Amino acid sequence: MTYISDMKKLIFIDACMRAGSRTRRIATPIIAELGKRYSVETVDLTRNIYPVADNYTLEDRNQGVVPAEDVDLAKRIAAADRIVIAAPFWEMSFPSALKVFFENMSLFGITFDSNEKECYGLCKAEKVMYITSRGMNISTGDPLEQATPYIKAISYLWGWGELTVVAAQNMDYSSEKEIEERITKAIEEGLEICKTF
Repeated sequence: MTYISDMKKLIFIDACMRAGSRTRRIATPIIAELGKRYSVETVDLTRNIYPVADNYTLEDRNQGVVPAEDVDLAKRIAAADRIVIAAPFWEMSFPSALKVFFENMSLFGITFDSNEKECYGLCKAEKVMYITSRGMNISTGDPLEQATPYIKAISYLWGWGELTVVAAQNMDYSSEKEIEERITKAIEEGLEICKTF
């Protein structure tokens, strides 16, 4: 028997800003499936608004002043075994709330560190899944799709491992039937990935 305290930890970062989000529709059954093997903590960016890292924030950081709740969450992210991010394709990337969240969680000595030559990650997660839906007919890897490259870059900085993308695209220029088919296909793809995630 597996007790909750013995389960590996998964952080789910929900940046699906709209009610009825198609991205969240894809993510929900995937997270439910992963919840059978992982203890899931959801970070809901629609409810928790993080401040932009302005001059005052950076001055505080230089003095070692960081909100305790941010430090605690960054430590949980660093310790998580798996990370899942759900964010729709907005303005060729993802909602700004997710970028600001990354800025707030990018804490020296917690999610990353450096030596005299380079930065290196301190996070434990060996696998990351990015779930998205795109209104336009733009595929993962297309130069116009800038969300995945950014998540790969932050993964490098923080030390996250392999990134897998689950995406449905051309959602704004399709019939309702086609949209539902694409959502179903993305869910099926995600559930298949769950088997080895």
